[in-house]
Amino acid sequence: MGKKKPPTSQPIAAQSNAPASDIATPSQDADFFPFARYTSVVGVNSSLMVFVGLFLPRSTVLFDAAQSSTSTQASSQDRPQHPFLEPLTANPLSTLAYLCLGTIILQAWWSAWLRAWWIDYSIKGTQDDQKMQKQRLDSRKLVQLGRAWIFAAGTSFVFHAVIVLLGAPLLSHIPETYLFALILAVLTVVPPAYTFGIPYLSSDTESLLIRLNWIRMFAEFRIYNPVERAVVYPAMGAILGSWLGAIPIALDWDRPWQSWPLTSVYGALFGYIVASLAALTISGIKTLAEEHIRSLRDSKHD
Repeated sequence: MGKKKPPTSQPIAAQSNAPASDIATPSQDADFFPFARYTSVVGVNSSLMVFVGLFLPRSTVLFDAAQSSTSTQASSQDRPQHPFLEPLTANPLSTLAYLCLGTIILQAWWSAWLRAWWIDYSIKGTQDDQKMQKQRLDSRKLVQLGRAWIFAAGTSFVFHAVIVLLGAPLLSHIPETYLFALILAVLTVVPPAYTFGIPYLSSDTESLLIRLNWIRMFAEFRIYNPVERAVVYPAMGAILGSWLGAIPIALDWDRPWQSWPLTSVYGALFGYIVASLAALTISGIKTLAEEHIRSLRDSKHD
């Protein structure tokens, strides 16, 4: 299995008042990997994300309102485009609003599943000890969820400022830019904030460990277990996809789908989905490889 890495689950121990000896270490990757359940959840989440991106904004009410409104986009609306794209590009602001609503609902469900998986992965001990620790953690989940969404809302303003610094319009398309930043924050910040905790700047031990974990995962990109991979990969994929999605906007085709920031938002959704599937694939391969190595080791001992 290689050398043992330092434990990363101490924040869970701090939240549940569990002894450190009852908390899993990252070297226990293969001890709890719900492959079938994880695969089904990722499949459902990715499929619903595709639905949110391509079909939710095609609501009849939305499209009628978009048709009756005056578009503020700079792109020409008389250029030919595929009919499938018409409801998505007729009113980019309405499209972004529906995308934001859909991603919020999906990420709330996905984050809850990730946190439950992380708790099951982290808590060790007898059945009674695990039950008591889960009860203590469940009693805080609403508070933790509220903090995660507040943290994401605050992060959206930071994303908005960064997007403007990278070339987004400063004085025009402000609602569109903010909704783009909010969608990006929902995709990248809510799952880790709800699962691992918020990286406060406090000096207590729990806050320090959470900050170090965030730095390790998102700055150093050192992933120790499948749960962390399921959180970090989609977040990084969304950011990379949004950056690559801005490239078509600079082209002088003057098509409606080039309106700011449609291609960046859809690039973020596409990157999120691809990275989620990549996390599932890599975690599955690593787990199967570790199981194979363990079986070979056991056979030699026999």
